[in-house]
Amino acid sequence: MIENPFDFDTCVRPTTVHRSVYVDASIFETELTRIFERSWVYVGHESQVAKPGDYYATRIGRHPVVLVRGDDKKIRVFFNRCMHKGAQIVGEGCGSAVKAMRCGYHGWIYGLDGALRSVPARGGYEAGPVRPGAEVFALRSVAAVDQHRGFIFARIAVQGPSLTDWLGPLAESLDNFVDRAPAGEVEVAGGVLRYEHACNWKFFIENTLDALHPMVVHQSAARSAREVAAAQGTHNNALAFELQALAPFTGSYTFYDDMGGRVMRNGHAELGGAASIHSNYADDPDYLAAMTAAYGESRAREILAISRNNSVAYPSMMFKAPIQLLRVVRPLAVDRTLIETWHFRLKGAPASMLARTLAYSTLVNSSAGMVGPDDHQIYRQLQSGLATSQIEWIEMSRYSGAGQASTDGSIGVKGTSDAMFRGQFAAWQTLMRA
Repeated sequence: MIENPFDFDTCVRPTTVHRSVYVDASIFETELTRIFERSWVYVGHESQVAKPGDYYATRIGRHPVVLVRGDDKKIRVFFNRCMHKGAQIVGEGCGSAVKAMRCGYHGWIYGLDGALRSVPARGGYEAGPVRPGAEVFALRSVAAVDQHRGFIFARIAVQGPSLTDWLGPLAESLDNFVDRAPAGEVEVAGGVLRYEHACNWKFFIENTLDALHPMVVHQSAARSAREVAAAQGTHNNALAFELQALAPFTGSYTFYDDMGGRVMRNGHAELGGAASIHSNYADDPDYLAAMTAAYGESRAREILAISRNNSVAYPSMMFKAPIQLLRVVRPLAVDRTLIETWHFRLKGAPASMLARTLAYSTLVNSSAGMVGPDDHQIYRQLQSGLATSQIEWIEMSRYSGAGQASTDGSIGVKGTSDAMFRGQFAAWQTLMRA
């Protein structure tokens, strides 16, 4: 028992965590300030602001922000708040401001560099500081913005590590995501899936790395896929990819253990490596030909041999390099989380690759699919089960021994190890203490 759940030294133990970290609304509010406002948070991809004037409005924790490409081609991230009465300047989502951004309340106009360009009815401001060009009324930028291979991150806190240091070896997986494009670039395509989950944000992050649940939670969908595949006896049919995507979910514990995982600093982790649930998808001959033409056969095979289920950039994002999609975590309340799934086109690849990405996402991530609803239900049960205060601690001791350390500082672990969750809570504790 802990008397004070705000004692962050005692609510996380080596192999257990206290239930309050998932259900206490005050702890959730502290997380927004100490985790989401201090860490690097994924805000968007450069393809979403491809031309000067393009913008993408989103949030970092509770803060509305807008990603904008200026006339100078530079990408900036501003707080999405007019310097007059405080209204959001643009609504959330993508758009194009062309030459400037105009607040829809009183018509103040800002340049793409954030400078105040125009104020209506200026005659009433002669004796005061309000005037075009006044620095105090320029849009406020977040403290730090950086990108890796087109993936843009921002940080509200003034002090903190560089993006390169923060990502560490996880950057290799982002590289693999982009290197899978024959032209060496990816772009957002195919729209976005947004679903609200009735759970604490940490449950979603943990579940993406949890290799003990697929064979239980997703048993009905995967078993049905296996039965259909066995009955048809061939993959040369319209359902071929869907069957290949669903069947591995009921792989054995040994299968998931053997695919392994990596635990990294700052809460980052990933499941899979030389193998994953995506490893045995049928080759697309046109895609292989494009990759071979771009990289040569040896390098193309090297890129495609890396197969990770999920990679997590803690706390805000997970991505699947082999299937070219990315999911963003947006905490709304202690028991409500918005998840966005973004899909990417591999430039230089045949259209069949984007079709595969969209098919997988519809089948697995959509609430109308065969896998996503299973997770939705489990999230609700997790949140509901922890409502009881009579049982305080949550167990995370599986494979509690040290894993195999690599030269890059990451630690290799078995695929069903709780070490990935323990690593997340080590980062959580460090940030929450500060």
